[in-house]
Amino acid sequence: MIRIVLADDHPVVRTGLRAMLAGDPDLDVIGEATAPDDAVALAAELAPDVVLMDLQFGTEQTGADATRRIRALPNPSAVLVLTNYDTDSDILGAVEAGASGYLLKDAPPDELIAAIRAAAEGETALAPAIAGRLLARMRSPQPSLSARETEVLRLVADGATNNEIAARLHISDATVKSHLVHIYTKLGVSSRTAAVATARDTGLLR
Repeated sequence: MIRIVLADDHPVVRTGLRAMLAGDPDLDVIGEATAPDDAVALAAELAPDVVLMDLQFGTEQTGADATRRIRALPNPSAVLVLTNYDTDSDILGAVEAGASGYLLKDAPPDELIAAIRAAAEGETALAPAIAGRLLARMRSPQPSLSARETEVLRLVADGATNNEIAARLHISDATVKSHLVHIYTKLGVSSRTAAVATARDTGLLR
């Protein structure tokens, strides 16, 4: 029996998944989480074989954050990402966090069940399209930003000034300018507008 925890903040999605998986006698949904912290807590408490993890929960913490924390537990569950988000940065971030597999929510039921079985056996389970994109990304690396640089650029995208960014992140104005210089260099741009546009085009920002 493969014991599963569903981690998704949409009740309709969880209900649909539970109904789909109920048709297989070897699969048992033992818990549901509506937020990343809940998913980590259930993984620690119930030690499921697989956590089906969405990436976005409408909270500051993401599914990738929860995946990293679950994989750091003493008896870590396999994490299979099941999401609507398929940008290169989402895929790479989830895999780097320790996800065993990555599928989109429109994956056929038999593909999802096969992926759950693979994850439970400690194997990698990537949808073919996702695997192809991941390989392409690895062969042709895109620029990457540090967590702090991403925070700065996200605030820039929201229209914040350097002073406002400094106040929000509790850093100096000079540090903000330094981060921006690094961001411009990494993205090969020379302005705030171009940095935001390039980051969105490459999936570094949504």
